[in-house]
Amino acid sequence: MRRGTDTALHVFVEGRRTALFRSAYLLCGNRDEAEDLVQTTLVRVVLGARRHGRLDNLDAYARRTLVNTFVSGRRRFWRREHAYGELPDVPAQQADNETGLMVRAALAELTPKQRAVLVLRYWEDLSVAATAELLGMRESTVKSHTARGLAALKAAVREEHV
Repeated sequence: MRRGTDTALHVFVEGRRTALFRSAYLLCGNRDEAEDLVQTTLVRVVLGARRHGRLDNLDAYARRTLVNTFVSGRRRFWRREHAYGELPDVPAQQADNETGLMVRAALAELTPKQRAVLVLRYWEDLSVAATAELLGMRESTVKSHTARGLAALKAAVREEHV
């Protein structure tokens, strides 16, 4: 039974790693931090699945773990050290378009919970009810975080165009 569980977990990790990274990147706004967040999430998911021996709804468990890990990390007054490699001699060519940069910058200004709600609602395409269940909050709280987060995003975009 353990071998079948490990195989299923391996398939899950390989199949969902990229999608989890995309969500993590939108939450963090930083590739290195997003990689760390995904790695921590996947370790917790694998250990949790092995401990409980259940694989039902592993995708929802991974999403919830990702968001909870992100939000709890933002509650700390201090952050982990920030490692910087050697700077290249020439700047890397930007592959992002202006709109993507604006949206990510605006997302970075939101509170962690607002950012989590917007990523889950509009990137992961979850319903209000599913987002509320995943984050452990009431639907009305999800709606208010959504409204405030969208208002802040719109204001940030308007500022960029002025």
